[in-house]
Amino acid sequence: MSHETDFLVIGGGLAGLTFAMHAARHGSVTVLAKGRSTSSASDKAQGGIASVVSEHDSFEDHERDTLRAGAGLCHEDIVRLCIQGGPESIAELESLGVPFSRMQDDQQAYDLGKEGGHSHRRILHAGDFTGHEIMQALHKAVRAQPGIRLLEDRLAVNLIVERADHPVGVCRGAYVLDQNSGQIETHLGSCTVLATGGAGKVYVYTSNPDMASGDGMAMAYRAGAEMCNMEFVQFHPTCLYHPRAKSFLLSEAMRGEGGKLRLADGSEFLEDYDERGSLATRDIVARAIDFELKKRGDDCVLLDMTALEADYLVKRFANIHRRCLEYGLDMTAEPLPVVPAAHYFCGGVRADARGRSSVPGLYAIGELANTGLHGANRLASNSLLEAVVFGRLAAKDAVEWAARAPAPAGEPPSWDPGDATDSDEMVVVSQNWDEIRRFMWSYVGIVRSDKRLERALRRMQILQEEIREYYWNFLLTSDLVELRNIAVVAELVIRSAQHRTESRGLHYTLDHPEADDRLLDTIIQRDGGVRSAPIHPSVHYDWI
Repeated sequence: MSHETDFLVIGGGLAGLTFAMHAARHGSVTVLAKGRSTSSASDKAQGGIASVVSEHDSFEDHERDTLRAGAGLCHEDIVRLCIQGGPESIAELESLGVPFSRMQDDQQAYDLGKEGGHSHRRILHAGDFTGHEIMQALHKAVRAQPGIRLLEDRLAVNLIVERADHPVGVCRGAYVLDQNSGQIETHLGSCTVLATGGAGKVYVYTSNPDMASGDGMAMAYRAGAEMCNMEFVQFHPTCLYHPRAKSFLLSEAMRGEGGKLRLADGSEFLEDYDERGSLATRDIVARAIDFELKKRGDDCVLLDMTALEADYLVKRFANIHRRCLEYGLDMTAEPLPVVPAAHYFCGGVRADARGRSSVPGLYAIGELANTGLHGANRLASNSLLEAVVFGRLAAKDAVEWAARAPAPAGEPPSWDPGDATDSDEMVVVSQNWDEIRRFMWSYVGIVRSDKRLERALRRMQILQEEIREYYWNFLLTSDLVELRNIAVVAELVIRSAQHRTESRGLHYTLDHPEADDRLLDTIIQRDGGVRSAPIHPSVHYDWI
């Protein structure tokens, strides 16, 4: 049985719901969420959303900070487009009821935060629950719109691409696993929007929620979409180091308010790496921590907030303070142990300024997309801004595409499980899953080398064969689907990293420590071919 809609959205985070709200004014929308409303990375975002709202700030300064953080690979037109869409995005979120924090002595003024790489205070936040407050407001708005159907516990398996009437193929929808019944559903739409977020679970240590297994990236690649700059994986410098914390993120806003990173002996060290010290960009801070830990044999460094007033800390970082107390740690009285963890994919499905991928009918927005905004390293708190701005832009374009898209050639085939049976060997899935995540951390992490990448690719190719065989022999489970996707994303990261024979931004390799003067994107295609492309002009996909 197939389900039809005008706009099919795969992903229930900020980008997907923003798209849904705007598209629903022009047709029916089905949103497929992998988990519950509080499961997305958007909901977990603590720091806030970057935007120029102060008279002391400017678009030019925000653009300059973004370009500097991106280490030369940001697409300037995309940066300008996104940043200048900031005030409208903030106004839209406030109209939905998002309670951005205000100054205590002036309720008309925002209480703006500052984070690494920013030259001004421009981070709007709602305490340290920003993502949760935004997602609560969006869910309320989405559920109030009759044209939107939100289905939870749906895991997309494969995109449906019809090739008969178009030389490249046209995306018509997706096969989707209902995680409650175990049944495969067919969902069709005039256009399909991927907004599934990142792939932090490719690494054994990550700040991401459990659902971040690169599903949208892997599906898009299998469907023939171009992938871009997959080598640039951002590691957040400050995740709580505690056996029960599961890499709980300590917001960059903590350093923005005066927190200092220190070694185990209490000494500061980041000034030796960058004049901005603890407020340097994430690539620099994470690499510095990694270097110091390996040099000294320590398990962690320390984030020291004790110079700030206790009452202020408890109010400003209420959620973080409460969670740390659960682990027996009091930030008002002692430094907190921290380590880097995989946090954000700056690479992803190559998309243009309208969210179009190289596959007609398929849009990519949010973290899984690579528009050129982040370049080689994302500036803190630009991610929520990107999700709202491109969710809105993609919806506008999708309405136009839906009105003139070529008619389907016929009903797509129903899902065929073939001779697949229930598996009694799920240990194979868990073993392969664990092995991929561990060697990605060891060989394709913060610091890389030619030998490490070669070793990772050899092992990945063996595992891919095992996973393929398992995939076709056994009925699908969410663990098997995620393993298959993690394996695809891992191989894309490895191949892209091998292709970039320089060190830039988040990609640092011991064998090529200097930057290359050429500013090029890494493009990887369905046949496995990897090439370089100039960053200007930005990609523009014309589907008809």
